[in-house]
Amino acid sequence: MSNTKNIMIVGVGGQGTLLASRILGNAVIKAGYDVKVSEVHGMSQRGGSVTTYVKYGEEVFSPIIGKGEADIILAFEKLEALRALPFLKKGGKMIVNDQRINPMPVITGAMEYPEGILEELAEKTNLTAIDALKLAEEAGSVKAVNVVLIGLMAKNTALPYDLWVETVRETVPPKFLEINLKAFDLGYRS
Repeated sequence: MSNTKNIMIVGVGGQGTLLASRILGNAVIKAGYDVKVSEVHGMSQRGGSVTTYVKYGEEVFSPIIGKGEADIILAFEKLEALRALPFLKKGGKMIVNDQRINPMPVITGAMEYPEGILEELAEKTNLTAIDALKLAEEAGSVKAVNVVLIGLMAKNTALPYDLWVETVRETVPPKFLEINLKAFDLGYRS
């Protein structure tokens, strides 16, 4: 269906990709869309790859996003962005946290972390790279990287700012709300 929007969220276990997908899913439901979310966990408990598909539109039948179908890829880590590249459709938007988290093969010395990832992505995509970790620290917690990135992604959607803020308020636990509202705002305004 041509009005369907496909968003992939990719990262490493422990980065908060699941909360980010929950905020996104709740926002599009609040906006009146049909939404399907599919969480694909790699070895998320051990810092492995985590991918979430979010599809929304008038009517959505499957949450799966195939190669060349993602309108937006929201990447919490550079190497995960590179791995997800085949899923981005021509003219799609790549939003990447400029952060390096070494996967196990790099930690053990079996492989080297690739150099020049952002340069390669900039050549091949409509790229926005951001130091979300720095903005999360500014908001008050390094754990708010996910909400910084959702804020940046939100301004690339047709949904209004106030709807996003209301969704963050309803989705994030109260004891972390102020930090996450600040993180969302910093991401949205960057």
